[in-house]
Amino acid sequence: MKTVMLVGATGLVGQSVLQKALTSDAVGRVVAPTRRALPVHPKLLNPVLDFEHLPENADWWAVDSVVCTLGTTIKTAGSQAAFYRVDHDLPLRVARLALRHGARAYALNSALGADAASRVFYSRTKGELERDLQTLGYPSLTLVRPGLIGGQRPAVRPGERFGVLLGQALRPLLPPRYRVVPAERIAQHLLQAALAEQPGVRVLMSEQLL
Repeated sequence: MKTVMLVGATGLVGQSVLQKALTSDAVGRVVAPTRRALPVHPKLLNPVLDFEHLPENADWWAVDSVVCTLGTTIKTAGSQAAFYRVDHDLPLRVARLALRHGARAYALNSALGADAASRVFYSRTKGELERDLQTLGYPSLTLVRPGLIGGQRPAVRPGERFGVLLGQALRPLLPPRYRVVPAERIAQHLLQAALAEQPGVRVLMSEQLL
């Protein structure tokens, strides 16, 4: 059985990954660092910490693989700079530390349209993270690019919620790439990728997640 690190465990997709990992026979332990404590579970190690001050030499960095679902919005973060720290700098730093301690696979919940050359700040940030992760040398790297994500978020995002409802209503008319993807499906693909450790870099587009 494998030890999986999950960062972003309190978000919509992260919660689903956590549930699946804790009930998976292939996972012996889940390491989920968070800012606030998670419910206790016998398979869960939950370091409660400040992500701005990650302990670089903690024993719990020694995992087989990492699933990253960290993400915020510019409105929640308060500025583009703060958003960039959460959606680029933190996932990259986690990746570096876990790799240094022996992790072999990293699965990222990115976004449709991720492109380091994009003029759109959000898409550019996601693309720069994908680009920078590929320079680290993970034996297995999976980049999952969903479009709109379906599910009940812990925090309400009115604009995104409207987009999901509209997407669901227009689903029969939309190309598969632009259809709403349930959070559970994204979580399933992320966890499978982390456990499979398929060699090389693999990109899963939104239509492949349905």
